[in-house]
Amino acid sequence: MILFQDINMTYKVARRRQGLKAALKSLVKRDYTYIEALKNASFSISQGEIIGYIGPNGAGKSTTIKILSGILVPTSGKCSVFGKVPSDNRIEHVKNIGVVFGQRSQLMWDIPVIDSFGLISDIYKVPAAMYKKNLDELTEIFSLADFVNTPVRQLSLGQRMRCEIAASLLHSPQILFLDEPTIGLDAVSKVAVRNFIKRINKENGVTVVLTTHDMGDVDALTDRVMLIGKGQILYDGSFTQMKSKYSAVSILTIDYDTSKEILLPEHTLLLSSEAGRAVLSVDTEKTSISQAISHLSQTLTVYNIGVQSRPIEEIIAEVYEEFSI
Repeated sequence: MILFQDINMTYKVARRRQGLKAALKSLVKRDYTYIEALKNASFSISQGEIIGYIGPNGAGKSTTIKILSGILVPTSGKCSVFGKVPSDNRIEHVKNIGVVFGQRSQLMWDIPVIDSFGLISDIYKVPAAMYKKNLDELTEIFSLADFVNTPVRQLSLGQRMRCEIAASLLHSPQILFLDEPTIGLDAVSKVAVRNFIKRINKENGVTVVLTTHDMGDVDALTDRVMLIGKGQILYDGSFTQMKSKYSAVSILTIDYDTSKEILLPEHTLLLSSEAGRAVLSVDTEKTSISQAISHLSQTLTVYNIGVQSRPIEEIIAEVYEEFSI
């Protein structure tokens, strides 16, 4: 359904030095530098997938989304969605996609949100019955009723983002591109957004490409991730496998009777111990959590045990470090 093959995208950027002399010189002759945002990037996405598209700032994520949505034309390579080139068929293409840019707004700044929704429905020629059905559903799911009649400029960031996501779904798109969709959202709103994405994916088969720095979103929604760095696709595969590869340590917290001394199981390290509570790291490549717990239970009177995986942010940071991005 989505084909991204050997895509290169190079930006030509004007450059000049600081100062009046340099400014005057640039009027006669400009210096340019070339930035390669994408370098032979390739992937394919099937209908109904939810993809986590991750990478550091400047890696090429937003450029990819803009090419897929038809906003940018790549320097070279082949891009097609539903068998058509997005930039060559923009009017037809946008009927099938919804796009949310966390740092950009599709809502009119000085008019009530509901008026922007009405304008968007007219632009996409959404039938009245479908518009009402979608609007009622989205208003309830994202709790928009209290501020849907408020001008966009008077909304908080979290309120605006909920409206942006709702606006992108009014025409029932088949593909949803989400670029930092949960930026500024509180915990309750994030859960609502995640649950809704899962719902439209399961019930309607909507394909979702999620670009975010919030690894909680990726962990909650995606099975497949693509890692991009310096314009190149560095990893394309299971998110679970990525976590397993880089998460060889688990944290074990135990509450115990201090009348006995802790005898550490093999392949564990004591991180801290005070007032009957000990925190240990367990090398899960060399021993299992169950073996460590069994050893501790046999040598101590244990009241409570907690197991925590390595934080996903630490795992992703290590992945970035390995790929030097």
